[in-house]
Amino acid sequence: MAALLTAETSDYSRAMATVSTDAQAEEAMLIEQAQRSSKRAFEALYRLHIDRVYGVCLRMTGNVSEAEDCAQDAFIQAWNKLHLFRGDSAFSTWLHRIAVNSVLGRMRKSKREQERIMAVSDETPPRLETGDSGELRDLSDAVNQLPEGARNVFVLHAVYGYSHDETGEMLGIATGTSKAQLHRAKRLLAQQLKQEGFEA
Repeated sequence: MAALLTAETSDYSRAMATVSTDAQAEEAMLIEQAQRSSKRAFEALYRLHIDRVYGVCLRMTGNVSEAEDCAQDAFIQAWNKLHLFRGDSAFSTWLHRIAVNSVLGRMRKSKREQERIMAVSDETPPRLETGDSGELRDLSDAVNQLPEGARNVFVLHAVYGYSHDETGEMLGIATGTSKAQLHRAKRLLAQQLKQEGFEA
């Protein structure tokens, strides 16, 4: 019986590896066609990757509308820069880097706009309180409450599984800074969730 189970497991593993290899070969073919200006091939790549790219943008921005804009911008940039993709990393990683840069660029622009508005206005913006509104319901809300730097590192490293080296490269920070921001994110998440009544 054990031998039969081992054989079935081995067959399943080989079948899954074949599926994975087939998917990689299909993606490589689509990339090659898209690099030769095939919009249909790029549309297929878009359908394969939009969910994960949008997920990265949503978790980093915490805003559906912003995430949609950033994801759209990422794919426009990917189309324009596709000739630069050489396969040194996975296509999904390359796309995520573009998406992260799109989010960071939008955040910088938004901050500059807010600073200009505040310079013109005499009004003091309302202070956002964290933890006493009773609206923090789950981990996703808690992640959205994190400071930008800690949130970005947490999303890329803890949620999407990038190494600290890869995370640092995407965000333009040192590996040590990525580690420090992750530690900060975990500490703040634990505090927020404790305030909401979740046990650590």
